[in-house]
Amino acid sequence: MVAPTVPPAPARRPPADLDGLDPAWSRLVRVPGTDGVGRTWHLLDNRTADPALTLLCVHGNPSWSYLFRSLLRQAPPRVRVIAVDQLDMGFSERTGRLRRAGDRIDELTELTDELRLTGPVVTVGHDWGGAISLGWALRHRDRLAGVVLTNTAVSGTRGPAVIRLVRSRWLLPTLTVRSTAFIDGALAMSHPRLRGPVRRAFRAPYRSADRRAAIEDFVADIPIETDHPSAAVLDGIAGGLDALSRVPVLMMWGAADPVFSDTYLHDLERRLPHADVHRYARAGHLLPEDADVAGVVVDWISTLGRRRPDRAAAEPVHAAVTHEPATDELITDEPSTLPDPHGELGDRPAILELGAPGRPAGARSVTFGEFADLVGRTAAGLGHTGVRPGDRVALMIPPGIDLAVTLYACWRIGAVAVLIDSGLGPAGMSAAIRAAAPAYLVGIPKALVAARALRWPGRRISTRTLRAPGLLDVVGDLPTLRTATAPLPPPPTTADEAAVVFTSGATGPSKGVRYTHGRLTAQRDVLAGLYDVTPDDRLVAAFAPFALYGPAAGIPSVVPDMDVARPGTLTATALGDAAVAVDATLVFASPAALANVVATRDALTEAHRAAFARVRLLLSAGAPVRPSLLAAAAELFPNAAAHTPYGMTECLPVATISLAEIRAATGGDGVCVGSPAPGVAVRIRRLDERGRPTGDLLEQPDVLGEVVVRAAHARAGYDRLWHTEFLASQPAGWHATGDVGRLDRAGRLWIGGRLGHVITTPDGPVAPVGLEQAVEDLPGVRAAAVVGVGPVGAQQLVVLLTVDPDGRFDPPSRPRLAGLDRLDQVRAVAGDRDVVAVFELPRLPVDRRHNSKIDRTRLAGWAARALQGRRPRTP
Repeated sequence: MVAPTVPPAPARRPPADLDGLDPAWSRLVRVPGTDGVGRTWHLLDNRTADPALTLLCVHGNPSWSYLFRSLLRQAPPRVRVIAVDQLDMGFSERTGRLRRAGDRIDELTELTDELRLTGPVVTVGHDWGGAISLGWALRHRDRLAGVVLTNTAVSGTRGPAVIRLVRSRWLLPTLTVRSTAFIDGALAMSHPRLRGPVRRAFRAPYRSADRRAAIEDFVADIPIETDHPSAAVLDGIAGGLDALSRVPVLMMWGAADPVFSDTYLHDLERRLPHADVHRYARAGHLLPEDADVAGVVVDWISTLGRRRPDRAAAEPVHAAVTHEPATDELITDEPSTLPDPHGELGDRPAILELGAPGRPAGARSVTFGEFADLVGRTAAGLGHTGVRPGDRVALMIPPGIDLAVTLYACWRIGAVAVLIDSGLGPAGMSAAIRAAAPAYLVGIPKALVAARALRWPGRRISTRTLRAPGLLDVVGDLPTLRTATAPLPPPPTTADEAAVVFTSGATGPSKGVRYTHGRLTAQRDVLAGLYDVTPDDRLVAAFAPFALYGPAAGIPSVVPDMDVARPGTLTATALGDAAVAVDATLVFASPAALANVVATRDALTEAHRAAFARVRLLLSAGAPVRPSLLAAAAELFPNAAAHTPYGMTECLPVATISLAEIRAATGGDGVCVGSPAPGVAVRIRRLDERGRPTGDLLEQPDVLGEVVVRAAHARAGYDRLWHTEFLASQPAGWHATGDVGRLDRAGRLWIGGRLGHVITTPDGPVAPVGLEQAVEDLPGVRAAAVVGVGPVGAQQLVVLLTVDPDGRFDPPSRPRLAGLDRLDQVRAVAGDRDVVAVFELPRLPVDRRHNSKIDRTRLAGWAARALQGRRPRTP
């Protein structure tokens, strides 16, 4: 770093017309002692009188206090927000001298002394402002109520690759001072692209070269080299973070940041293991511009008094509902029984594989005795490789023996299994595994090729021996590891984390859901009790997650010959082969799988039909099941009770209903999913006129609202999604499902759709599913979706449907308005709900995983464009 040659310049206020900036926030503060001559800072300050809490916000390079404008705007009563412009940055004084990290921490201390900032204080830091704010925090622990960090670093690594490139001697002044390239590059990292007025505001303090000198200085002061003058300061901050072990910390991270990647997040997680983390998979470097950081901070500070009763922040800073994840009140910290592979069952069949790649059908099976032996030897081998209790291990293995053995081996040594559904597709799988950040990855060769090509995290272990393991950077393979010996640690407890399971992504970005051993055990026990599962049962699991419960329940299980990522590939003969092989009494399949089984039933043999006749229970879940489909599938299993459990990745089951009960259920609006399962409490949060949940939890019937549940087998939390967990845990110990519905007078639950799909009409909120079902009962209608078009609170109903191609109706090759006869039919079943338009489409967009969850959000956007007279493509 070279001494700047630019002349000093006084501090000044920003232009009054900057987008989103209230000029009343702007103030200049002179600090007499700085540099021995006194310096003037510009800062934004909402100047709250008698604050209960102060947020001290420190920007990085090349931004300024404008980055925190939303936080000033959204600050609750009695919360003061001070966002500083560091000296020589933003609109603060240009001093004409170099400033290093230690100088900036000293100067921030001098400023807060001048402001008489006594506490309690929460520091908020972004980029290199994160390190500066941490330096201040470590000096002021007596007044520190919390720490908030976004996309920053304190590690002694070589530094971000982008920064190392910019630090090139010939590039640095060109990109930072002689041009606006560095600023423009930072602004271009936002997702989506920043609006023009916002880009203008960020550039406002740096319009001339003489005002950009500190941008070069900041980059040059990053201690990439071990002998750098600021290296000791940063190392001191990093080494001192243990002192914050009792201070609440929130870290929010834009994972698409090419500067501060997940590497820096994970480093800070190791140094601050108690921190709350919310990771935004698609957000970039300027996270406060890409996500509602201010809203998350406001919610987070509302929890500080309850977390720190011994600190100055014990007084609540504003009214909020208590944040707590679902509690473990029914689960004690005892040894877990989940890893028990039931070796005492000896020669009883445990798992059968059908249609395994490269092997003839039925060529592989294991007994419970063999399974227990494999689990023990695999656990020892994983321990020999370095897997330790608490380590995350991603399992990229198709359902079958290898997956079950490796899963139970992980549980035996206390490792956390990361289960990622291949139905997410390559992009979804990559996003999930990067979010989970496993230490190890066990996979089939195909998965290991993807892991290397896509740079998935984790040391790689192959399910089988490879000829050239070095090509895939494999550290071991299961057959070889099973010959190793290593002492096993004590079994995990019910309170220990057991798995991270990812949602299907059908109703939003896939989320990691954390489960403890106790919660998974409770789920196993609830399912066994609900459906009277006994040791005499045998399971065909055409729904991949349930294939793993056979060993836990001590019953034989088999996955049919199918592509588990595409449930619609299950044929009737494949299901029949599986039922014959295991002499099934239980069959579990998703609706998409059952649909193809029904469509291909003519190929069933007498042996298949005889095996189906011995099935006592048919289950279908994973997506809404049309009664007509469940009835058609039940005809194939003449002696089976057909049930559909309702639930979600975060809590399954919540309720269950039989086909007979579905047929008898009347008077509801939507899908009747039955009565709550034993140990499950269900409540409703009423919707306001804008479709938002509000008020207390209700048990009274016929109230439309969000479904909220509580159960011992519900999730332990979300993974690196603090705010998602906060919103879904209101009130404490409950899970807000995101589904809307009603309880009827018999206590049964009716589901009307997703919260985000509620239509806010002038007459009140409308859930779509009830009307969709009525439309689907019309002649020639295969499927229907109901969406809202227009402003919130004044939306109009639009129906989109597909035609059943049975010869009586003509399916369209492109979207079209339905004829008047069809419109009249739809309006007749809609009753007092006014339908303004009906469209016939070649197809309705559905989720990739279950092939049955309709993307109503996408259809609503399409319908709005179509009604504006545009000709959008088929959605």
